[in-house]
Amino acid sequence: MNTRVRERYDAVFKLLFKTTGMLVIAVLGGIFLMLVWNTVAFFIKVSPVDFITGTQWNPSGSQASYGILPLVVSTTLVTIGAMLIAIPLGIGTAAFISEYAGKRLKNFLKPAVEMLAAIPSVAIGFLGIVVVGPGIAALTGQPNGLNALNGAVLLAVMALPTIVTIAEDAINAVPASYREASYGVGANRWQTLVFVTIPAAAPGIIAAIMLGVGRAIGETMTVLMATGNVSAFPKGFFHSVRTITATIAIEMGEVPYQTTHYFALFAIAAVLFLMTLAANLAGEYFVNRFRKYHAA
Repeated sequence: MNTRVRERYDAVFKLLFKTTGMLVIAVLGGIFLMLVWNTVAFFIKVSPVDFITGTQWNPSGSQASYGILPLVVSTTLVTIGAMLIAIPLGIGTAAFISEYAGKRLKNFLKPAVEMLAAIPSVAIGFLGIVVVGPGIAALTGQPNGLNALNGAVLLAVMALPTIVTIAEDAINAVPASYREASYGVGANRWQTLVFVTIPAAAPGIIAAIMLGVGRAIGETMTVLMATGNVSAFPKGFFHSVRTITATIAIEMGEVPYQTTHYFALFAIAAVLFLMTLAANLAGEYFVNRFRKYHAA
């Protein structure tokens, strides 16, 4: 291939990649503008203070109420519960695969964990209904297991592949000289892992956790099937809840177009977007803090 033909190919592919990138930005910008436009249309009709602090979500009642606080608390409750389960399990599994598992076991465990991400969320939700839910009900004496704890367990399972894969890569990326220096001063493998390897891999581990949080917050079908979908203010992990994503999924298909209820669903989607953005910004902040700490 001569120089002129190569230059033409380079120009064509450069234009193609640039066009694709601009198209992606345009699509994301259009989605964001649509979200903002409909959210503003809702706040023209309903006070933002009533929307954020209201404790009743009943758009179809005789006296329509659009209080999002129970939905936000429910989403937060289920997400925190999922992370309390997924973070120690995920980091522990990543550390075991990276530092303790033999080559043959590692070659089996890592693909097995990654395969969890291929299970459809509706299948995991079904397992929550027929296996996890009845188990929780039997252990706790509840009339049924469709509650926040059920959703938290299922979301933890769904977040594990993300946390394990990225955390394991972060641990593997720690230079071998760190471990060798630790062994050189008399530390054993466990002490090296806890006090040297994991702190050195902290930026990557935090990124893994934040991606797991985003996975849990944005999940729809699993929580729709497994948490009971009661829009009352949640009283704990053993009570039925309704998350923001479940509310959008349940109501969007039947809501009349261009009504206050219709705009309200875009408003709670905007709140969900802000929650996810806050989690990502927090993760980025702590990652940068750890990087500056290690650089110093």
